[in-house]
Amino acid sequence: MNRPEIAGVRQWIYAARIKGKYQSIHRASGLLLHAILFITPWLSLGGHPMLRLDLPGRRLYAFGQIFTPSDTIFLVLIGLFLAFSLFFFTALYGRLWCGYLCPQTVFLEEWIRRIEERIEGDRASRMARDRLPYTLDAKGLDKVWRKGLKWTGFAAVAGLLSMTVMSYFSGATALWTGQADEVSYALTGALGALLFADFAWFREQFCNYLCPYARFQGALTDEESLVIAYDARRGEPRRSLFRAAKAKGEPLPQEGACVSCDKCVAVCPQGIDIRNGFQLECITCGRCIDACSSVMSKFNLEPLVHYTTIAETEGRSPKVFRPRTVAYSALLLGIATAFVALLANRHEFEVAVNRAPGSLYTIDNDGGVRNTYLLRVTNNSPEGLTGPFELHVTGMPADAEIISAPLTIEPSQQATVPLIVRVPGGEAIPRALPITVHVEAPFDRVSVHTTFMSGGSVTPES
Repeated sequence: MNRPEIAGVRQWIYAARIKGKYQSIHRASGLLLHAILFITPWLSLGGHPMLRLDLPGRRLYAFGQIFTPSDTIFLVLIGLFLAFSLFFFTALYGRLWCGYLCPQTVFLEEWIRRIEERIEGDRASRMARDRLPYTLDAKGLDKVWRKGLKWTGFAAVAGLLSMTVMSYFSGATALWTGQADEVSYALTGALGALLFADFAWFREQFCNYLCPYARFQGALTDEESLVIAYDARRGEPRRSLFRAAKAKGEPLPQEGACVSCDKCVAVCPQGIDIRNGFQLECITCGRCIDACSSVMSKFNLEPLVHYTTIAETEGRSPKVFRPRTVAYSALLLGIATAFVALLANRHEFEVAVNRAPGSLYTIDNDGGVRNTYLLRVTNNSPEGLTGPFELHVTGMPADAEIISAPLTIEPSQQATVPLIVRVPGGEAIPRALPITVHVEAPFDRVSVHTTFMSGGSVTPES
C-alpha cells in the first residue's frame, strides 16, 4: 500500500488535548502575544500611532518615531537584527519560536483547536464523525450542523484577526468605524479568506511546506541546540511487561519503560512519532513531553520524552559559546550599535533641495545670476513641534540674496516652496559653486549641500 504522503492523499491530524507544564507556558505566551496584537493598534505615543505602517503615505510610525523612505537604513538594520536574532536563538534553543511564539501555532492552539473540541468533541469523537458520510439521517445531519458551526467559528476568528492585522496598516479607529478606504476592506477580506483556509484545511502543512524557517533550520542547529528527544535507552524495547510489573508490585525493569500508549503521537499537532528520532516537522511545542509525563508520573518516573541536546544524549555537556553563537552575538552587537548611533544622529525633520525643473541658472537684466530651487521640508517630529522653520545659505558671496517663503509645518506634514539664490552682477564666482542650505527649527537643524551654477568665470573667487 502506498504511503499517504507518497500517494498524494491528505492524512488528517487529530491532535488530542493535553494538559501539563509546557501547555501552561503555551497559554501564558499566547495570552501575552494576543494582548500585544489586539492592544497595540489602539495606542499612541507623541501624538502618533504606537506602531503603524502607512503605505500610501510611505511612513512607518514606531514608538513615537516616524520613518520615511529616506530612513530605509533603519528598516534594513531592524530586519537584519531580527534575522540574526532568530539564527542566534535557534542555535541555542532550536525551534522554540515555532512551538511557542509563531502566530500560526498560537492561533491554532488558542482559537482553532479549542473551538473544534467544544463543537465536535474529543479526538476519538472527531475521528469517528469524519468517517461518516454526509447523509440526511440523524448522524449525517449531526455532522453537517457541527461542521457548519465550527467553520462559522473559524470564519469569525479569521475576520477578527484580519481586521486586527489590517489595523496596523489602515489605522484601528478608521478601519473599525467604517471610515477606511475600499482597498483596506478588500485586503482585509482577502487576508480573512486566507486565514480561514489555513484554519479549516491547511494547518500543519503551512509549517511543513510553506514556512521557509522550517526548511533551513537544519543549517541553523547543531549538536548543542535544544531539541525534543525520546530516551530510547530507557524506553526500548517497548513492552507491556513494564505496566504489568507495576501492577504486581514487582521491581520495575531498567529498560522497556515505554508502554506503547502512543499518547505522544495522539497529541502531536504535526502528526509525527517522536520515538522515531528527530524529524524536520517537529516544532518543539512540548505537547509530547506533557503527554509522556502524564503516563510516566503514574510510575513515579521521569518522562521518556524531554528537552535535551544531541551532545547531552552522547554524554557531553552542551556549549553555549561556540563559533556560530559567538559570530551571531558579534553581528547582533554590531547591528545594535549601528542602529543606536544612527538613531542618535537622526533629525526630527527632513530637507531636500532640488533644482527647479528646466532651470539651470538665469541671468537677469542687471547682470545678476539667479538659481531657483525647490525646497521640500518634511516634519517628522512628535505632536506639538511645528516650527517656524528658518533658512540661510552659506558658501555664497556676502551680498547674495536669499528669497524664500516662511515655513510653518505641522507634524507628519510636508511643504515645498521655491528657494531663490541670487548673486548681483559684477561678482566673480566660479561656474559651479558648492553651497550649503541650512534649515533651522527650535528643536533641530538640518544642512543640505547643493551647487550654485553661473555663466561666470571658472576662476575661484578670491
